[in-house]
Amino acid sequence: MVRSSSPDRVLVIMAKAPRPGAVKTRLAPGLSPEAVICFYRCLLEDTLALARSLRDVEVAIMCPESDVSDLARLAGKEVSVVPQQGNGLAAGLTSVFSHFAGHQRRRTIAFNSDSPHLPRSSLEQSFELLAARDLVVGPTHDGGYYLVGAKASHPTLFAGDAMGTSSALERLLSHARVLNLSVGFADSFYDIDVVEDLTRLAAELRLVPSRAPRTARWLREWEIAAARSRTAAREL
Repeated sequence: MVRSSSPDRVLVIMAKAPRPGAVKTRLAPGLSPEAVICFYRCLLEDTLALARSLRDVEVAIMCPESDVSDLARLAGKEVSVVPQQGNGLAAGLTSVFSHFAGHQRRRTIAFNSDSPHLPRSSLEQSFELLAARDLVVGPTHDGGYYLVGAKASHPTLFAGDAMGTSSALERLLSHARVLNLSVGFADSFYDIDVVEDLTRLAAELRLVPSRAPRTARWLREWEIAAARSRTAAREL
């Protein structure tokens, strides 16, 4: 795929290295630690494939400094892996826009690592919205957001302790109003946080497995294993 030497658009995936206890911890009650890690790796690899499918977009990963080496090996040479400044998701998001949009004012979108099933058109829509707005947000159904984009660095935009909670979107929009930023909204969507989300995702990917093939394959195996466990339990 041919890319321009200096794209105006940047898609930055917020990721962590797939290690036990570090990713998708809310899935742990229903999945073994090994299954969680395998599933997260599938999500991340499919998310990278989705990002690479966009034309004229620079793809990068923002992550904790300790995860750079592992993620660089996973992502390959075409994707830059950048260590964030500070700890936590808010620090990571602040680092995204400071690093990629602070000086060049490129349209920069920070995207979560667990929505490879998002239609590519939603990412294209987000970049288009960002051409005419200061901020673009992709809301999730649980009160958070799966992406946020800007053309400049706004250090106070992610201040506070609401990250990862049902008030995360509300807090973000409140800060945007204080900063007098115009906001565009991408389509509402869902991400993968709890075991119930796996069932929804599995049903969706059964219809279109090509959207996230690694994840679809893992979910098929998970459903088969779960069905066998239920059968064995009934036979006891």
